[in-house]
Amino acid sequence: MEKLRREMTAFFQKLYVGEQKILVFGEGKTPARVALIGEAPGEQEALLGRPFVGRAGKNLDEFLALSGISRAELYITNTVKFRPVKTSAAGNTVNRAPSQEEIRLCLPFLKRELALVNPEVIVTLGNVPLKALLGRQAIIGEVHGQWLAWEGKRLYPLYHPAAVIYNRALRPAYEDDVRRLGEALRDKA
Repeated sequence: MEKLRREMTAFFQKLYVGEQKILVFGEGKTPARVALIGEAPGEQEALLGRPFVGRAGKNLDEFLALSGISRAELYITNTVKFRPVKTSAAGNTVNRAPSQEEIRLCLPFLKRELALVNPEVIVTLGNVPLKALLGRQAIIGEVHGQWLAWEGKRLYPLYHPAAVIYNRALRPAYEDDVRRLGEALRDKA
């Protein structure tokens, strides 16, 4: 894993000369039974150098508690390894969705990372990791909470924890999906 991190650092430093891209690497158990994949780091993640430590991370921790899954048992990472930003109308630096180019550049590293973690189950959080792995126009609203297959692994798509912050109507479906994930993992333990 350390070799992969060094390679990612060198690649992105060379690609984005002078842009100060702060890479946020995955963390957790390796190997792990379950790997969670988000979209990209946000502001707090970039500041602290850890995935899912901001508001979405707090939501994720709450939902993991519902499922009976401990964060210590998981490996957590993102599709894109640095914070995608734009300048708002007010002149502030704010998050934006990763571009297709950023996803394309990061995907080979994500696949290598997953090979090292060797999870039995991959949980995608939102559309970005779902589409990145499946390579097709899957829509989270149509496949959340369903078991899919990806390269011999079981894939379980969930809404992104941040989606529940911005759209409270998603919360019941998210809670149900997370509970069913926990039940499936316990049944197969």
